[in-house]
Order: sequence, then C-alpha cells, then structure tokens
Amino acid sequence: MAHPAGLDFLVNKGDWKQHRFDESPVPEIGDGQVLLRVDRFAFTANNISYALAGDMLGYWRFFPAPEGWGRLPTMGFGDVIASKHPDVTAGTRCFGFYPMSRYLRIEPSAARPSGIIDGAPHREGLALAYNQYSPTGSDALYQPEHEDALMLMRGLFLTSFLADDFIADKGFGEQLVLISSASSKTSIALGHLVSTSGRARAVGLTSERNLEFVRKLGCYDQVVTYDQAPSLDATAPSVYVDMAGNAALRRSVHERFGNELKHSCSIGATHWDQTGGDDEGLPGPKPEFFFAPAQIQKRAADWGPAELQRKLAEAWSGFRSFSEGWLQVQHGSGREAVARVYEDTLAGRTEPQHGHVLSLWDAA
Repeated sequence: MAHPAGLDFLVNKGDWKQHRFDESPVPEIGDGQVLLRVDRFAFTANNISYALAGDMLGYWRFFPAPEGWGRLPTMGFGDVIASKHPDVTAGTRCFGFYPMSRYLRIEPSAARPSGIIDGAPHREGLALAYNQYSPTGSDALYQPEHEDALMLMRGLFLTSFLADDFIADKGFGEQLVLISSASSKTSIALGHLVSTSGRARAVGLTSERNLEFVRKLGCYDQVVTYDQAPSLDATAPSVYVDMAGNAALRRSVHERFGNELKHSCSIGATHWDQTGGDDEGLPGPKPEFFFAPAQIQKRAADWGPAELQRKLAEAWSGFRSFSEGWLQVQHGSGREAVARVYEDTLAGRTEPQHGHVLSLWDAA
C-alpha cells in the first residue's frame, strides 16, 4: 500500500519566527533500518528551549535538515510501518523523540523489548535517553488512556524529577527552592515534587498575567510576580531554578539572596527573547546549566535501571493524577494547526493550562 508523501516542519535557525513546510518522498529503508509513521506529538514552551540550545547541546543534530534550517524535536508516539531490522516488527508503537514530521527513519544499534536505540551516524554522541524509543508493550509508564499526558509531560517531568533529585543529592541545605516561569509545565512538575517532598518550600515566580492560575494550582507554597522578587524574604538558604532564562530576573534573584543562594541552575528559556545579558559580577554562586541526561546516568549507576524506573513511575503517577485537575489537552492536525501553535508558543500567547497535541496528518 502506498503511503502519503512526507512532510516536515522546518524552523529558520537564525530567525525562529520564520518557518516552512517541506514535502518529500516517503523515506526508503535499507538493511537494518526502520521506518516509523509519526502519529502525534506534543508541543510546549520546552520545545522552544530546544531551539535555543540547538547548537550548544546538539538538539538540531537529531533530525537532519537543509542548511540553515532545523527540525525541532518533540515527544510523541509513532508506529513502525516498515522494518528491515530482525528485532523490530511492523506495528510496534513507540514513545520517544520525534521530529515535527510525518515519518522518521531510524537505524537501530540495539533493539530490545525495553527500548530501541537509534544508532544513525548523525545521532552519535547525543544523549542516550533521547536516542531511545520505548515500545509501548513493555513501557512501565505507558497507559493507552493517558497517551496525551505522556506526550505532553513525560519528558519535562523527567527533567523536573532529575533536577529535584540533583538538588536533594547535592545537599545544599536549602529551605526555599525558587522556580521561575512558574506556569510552565516543567516548573509545575518541579514545584509539585519539591512541595510534596516536604524537604523545602517551593516558591513560584510568574508574570502578572499568569499569577491567578499559578496560585490556584496548589503546588507552590508561595507565588509572587517577577517584580516582587526583590521583596522576598532572603534570610533562608535557597536554590534558584531558572526555567525562564531571563537575564534581568536572574540578576534580581541573585542580588536579593546573595550568599544565601546556595545554587543557581539554568534549565529552560521560556523567556527566549530575554536571555541576553552579562552575568559578570553576579552575587552568589555562578549559574550552572543543568543537563538531565548526566543525572539520569548517575542514578542508573547508583540505583540500577530497574530501581530508577520504579522511582520514576511512582513519582510520575502522582504528578499525572495531580495534572488532571488543571491540564486541558488541545488537539490539532494539519499544517495550519501546527504553524499556529508554534507561532503562539513562540510569542507567549498560549494559555498555561493548555497542552497541545499535534499531528501533520489531516486527521489526528
């Protein structure tokens, strides 16, 4: 049976406001290769962070594109529609890192029930966690009725889980965990983990526009607007988790807390257009980038893969249940829907309670 032509959503790496759709023939596969039909994928502000770190952390390398253009990675589900690999069968449904496309061709270097690893040359050296595709039949976190939540929040929840674990593991002695961009789903997950652990108080920093939404979530012990950050009680040892990437806000927090700030880590860039700025002379600790794959490798070694998955599944179950009280899934399919969600997310026009699940097929 003939398959419809391929379709890719491309972003100009020099100007993210420019984007286009490219049609292409259905990819052919050779020996050892597998072709997946990208069924659906989630798009959040976190995907904009991938663009910001595209060259620094290799996110543009996952899916090759024409010179000057990039294919943003997303979390989604795909189905194997053709396979010339002896250990991968057609019909296998997999969760993992997908482009905003109709098809993805991979070259498994390993294929086990627990995961299929894409060993394509262009992905060499990239984080193993992002090169793995999880067959749903053996995925401990998979529940068919919760696919939307998995796409939207599994990846960012993993980041938050590992960030929370990193902070606890380092023993900073924090009493406050300050979290910027508190309405973002990654921040909400971290706030939930911190507040439910009882280890420290979670303080959410947000915009005036999203203040009421964030307060109603109930996952933060305190919520303030960005311009109220300089008035926070700065007498307790604290950790700052920067999801916004806003240089002016980062300076404000550092100047307020000074030596009481025991660690400052950068994770996201929801304020992608305000990331420029000089950190020279910044009081307190030097901001450090948090790279989740490094922490997952550490914990896999410390605990063993099975125990890591058990802890993650337990924490995920609690957060997914919590999200049912506020997350509103929005489905969209086709070029127009994908372009609109991308543009709205880039411009900060999306509502924090909305989670967008998209498809480049006419019927999602």
